[in-house]
Parts: sequence; C-alpha cells; structure tokens
Amino acid sequence: MIISVLLLLIYAKNLIERQSFRSISSTFTEVYNDRLVVVGYIFEISESLFQIQKLVDHCNLDYDYSKVLNEIQGQEAAILTIIEDFEKTKLTPKEEEYLGEFKKIIVNDLNIKSYDLLYSDSNGVNINQVKLYDQKISLARKDLDNLNNIQLEEGEKLISKAKVLINRSQIWAQFEVALLIILIIVMFLLVFRKSEDTKGMI
Repeated sequence: MIISVLLLLIYAKNLIERQSFRSISSTFTEVYNDRLVVVGYIFEISESLFQIQKLVDHCNLDYDYSKVLNEIQGQEAAILTIIEDFEKTKLTPKEEEYLGEFKKIIVNDLNIKSYDLLYSDSNGVNINQVKLYDQKISLARKDLDNLNNIQLEEGEKLISKAKVLINRSQIWAQFEVALLIILIIVMFLLVFRKSEDTKGMI
C-alpha cells in the first residue's frame, strides 16, 4: 500500500511537471511573439513616421516633390500593414487603446490629400499646416512610446512568471527525489523483512 501511494505521488508529480513545462514554453513563446517581435514593429513604424515627418518638414528644400505624396502614402501604407500584424498579437487593453489612437492619426490626420496643402510656388510653405502635421506626428510618437513602455512592462511580467514556474519545477524535482529515496528505503525494508522471515522459517 505504501509503495502504491508513493508511485501514485510520483505519477501525479510527473503530470504537474508536464503542465509546468507547457506553461514555461508558452510563456517564452509569448515573450518572443507578443513582445520582442512587437518591439521590432514599433521600430519599423517609428522609422516610417520619421520619413513622413522629414518629407513634411523639408517641403521648401530644393527637391523634386512631384512624387512626394506617393512617398508619404507609401510610408503610411507600410505603417498600416505593420499595424495589421501588430493587431494579431496578444494585446493588453492599454495596447489596444494606444494602437487604436495611433491608427486613427495615420488614417485620418496624416492622410495628405494634396501637396498644395503643404507648399505652393505662389505662397511657399504653408507653415500652419506643416505645424499641424508636426503636432499630429508628435501625438503619434507619444502613442509609440507608450506602446514601447508596455512591451518592457509586460516582458518583465512574463519573465517573472517564467522564473516562478522554473523555481516551482525545481522544488517538484527535489520532492520527486525524496519520494524515490523513500520508495527505495521501503522496498529495501520489505526485502530485508522478507529475507529475515525466510531465515526464521528455516
């Protein structure tokens, strides 16, 4: 009966250990897919946003701006494509909020319909409009900064969770060793007792 109980405990520990390893694997997958990859998304979006701001702010320089709208629209399309991938990751409520705000700025506020809004040969640079676009870009950058901070916070939480799971696994491993030692001692005592009983019968 003692041996049966010990074997049952070892089997139960094995089941718990499997679940723990699945949780650890899931946690590290989440760290990579939903945090590290997303940091890459944020960096790419930031680069495209920088290119848009450069095109907007330097509209009075000696540059062929016949294709500038296409360039800006191309950068915005690239950002929206990345946002689609971003939205497929596991988002916290705050991430959804900041990402939604950022997306609205790109779609509604930075969608330049005509380059004449920024610059014309007759009037030169439309300073007020350029400032307005710069303000919107600044708001978009704040959303990106907030999203980046969330990645750090959530990443730390996941790493802490993984550490707890690993420590728990180590404790269970020690428990299993103790059970095996007890099992060996019980079996030894049973064999020794049987041997003594056999000698007594002789």
